[in-house]
Amino acid sequence: MKKLLLFGFAPLLASCVTLSGTYKLRAVDEAGTDLAPHVNLTAQGSGIYTARNALCINFPGARVVIEDAQTGAALKGESGYRCPKKR
Repeated sequence: MKKLLLFGFAPLLASCVTLSGTYKLRAVDEAGTDLAPHVNLTAQGSGIYTARNALCINFPGARVVIEDAQTGAALKGESGYRCPKKR
């Protein structure tokens, strides 16, 4: 049973380790227009989730673009997140 739990948590721990670095976040609409052009939102590591949630609260239905602050490359698996629309 302990081995099963270890194997179950290993992928979660590995995904946390890969999120290091500094990222820029922005909310865009369907056409790709920046919804907050004067806002410079930056997060480090797993802080992207808090920043992403803050954007989603303010811009329901927006797409969140997450890019590496140094290279400008999109963060695979996270960039392009679609915020839920208000109920």
